[in-house]
Amino acid sequence: MVRVVLPSLLDSYTEARRELELEATTLAEAFAALEARFPGLRFRLVDEQGRLRRHINAFVGGQLVRDLQTPLAAGQTLQLVGALSGG
Repeated sequence: MVRVVLPSLLDSYTEARRELELEATTLAEAFAALEARFPGLRFRLVDEQGRLRRHINAFVGGQLVRDLQTPLAAGQTLQLVGALSGG
């Protein structure tokens, strides 16, 4: 199981769940599992070209990752963070 930590900006899609566990061996599988649980969520994370959206950062074990084929190991934490912008 992989622990997933979700940002508050996704609350309306995740029933305000901020943390959950799921089975996944890659970042892509984690997003597919999130989509199965929360339909429409994957589109908020991944663009039409199958890449992580620019305003979403994914950290696996504290390391920033952008490749959806990044492997995940049981017990790891995947933290999704929404980038802030402003002026």
